[in-house]
Amino acid sequence: MLFPPPEGLAIPVAGDSRQFPLRRIFCVGRNYAAHAAEMGNEVDREAPFYFTKSAHALCLSGATIPYPPGTQDCHYEMEFVVAIGAPAFRVTKAEAMQAVWGYGCGIDLTRRDLQGAAKDKRRPWDLGKDFENSALMAALTPAEAFGEIGQQRITLRRDDEIVQDASLSDMVWSVPELIAHLSGYYHLLPGDLIYTGTPAGVGPVQPGSVLLGEIEGLEPVRVTIGEAE
Repeated sequence: MLFPPPEGLAIPVAGDSRQFPLRRIFCVGRNYAAHAAEMGNEVDREAPFYFTKSAHALCLSGATIPYPPGTQDCHYEMEFVVAIGAPAFRVTKAEAMQAVWGYGCGIDLTRRDLQGAAKDKRRPWDLGKDFENSALMAALTPAEAFGEIGQQRITLRRDDEIVQDASLSDMVWSVPELIAHLSGYYHLLPGDLIYTGTPAGVGPVQPGSVLLGEIEGLEPVRVTIGEAE
C-alpha cells in the first residue's frame, strides 16, 4: 500500500448510535422556481439536472470551517437531503420511495464567482461547487420517523436573520420523480445522498457568519464560517 486509505465518511443518525456511511453526493439544480428566477434562470420543466460533489466535501453540523479558498463570493444554499438505503436502477416513480432510508438538513456552499465564470465560458461547475466543507450535513432521520413529504417548512438563518423560507411542497420535481429520473442514469446504492435543491434567498457568507438551517421534523444543520486560511 502506497499510503493509508482515507478514513470512512459517515453521517450520524438522530437519536441513535448508528451512522450512515456516505458513498456519493448528487445535487439537483433549480428545483425551486423562485430560486431559479432570482438567479436569472428558468426551470427546465422537461427534466431535472444535476451536479455532484465528492464525498470529501462532507462537513458535519456543529463545525467551524475556514472561509473557502479561491473565492470572494461564497454563498449558502439550504437543502432537503434524501439518503438512499437500497439499490435503485431504472425505477418508476411508484417504486422510488422504496429506496429511501431517511432525510436530513443540508447546506450546499457555492463559490458563486467561480460558478459564474464557468457558466460564462460554458465550462463545468466543479470549482464553484465541489470543494472541501461544501456539503454541510446534519444528523439523518429515518424516513418512517419523518413521515410523508409535504408542507414542511424549510428555512435558513444567517446570523439570526431568516434569509430563506419556503415549503418542501414548493419543489418543482418531487423526491419520487428525482429518484426515478436519476436512477435512469446511475445505479443508486446505499450511502448515496441527493441534495434536492434550494429555495430563493441565497446569499453570501463572511468570516464570522453563523448559518442555521431547519426543516420541520429534522435535526437542524449549523455551521460557523471562520477566517480564510
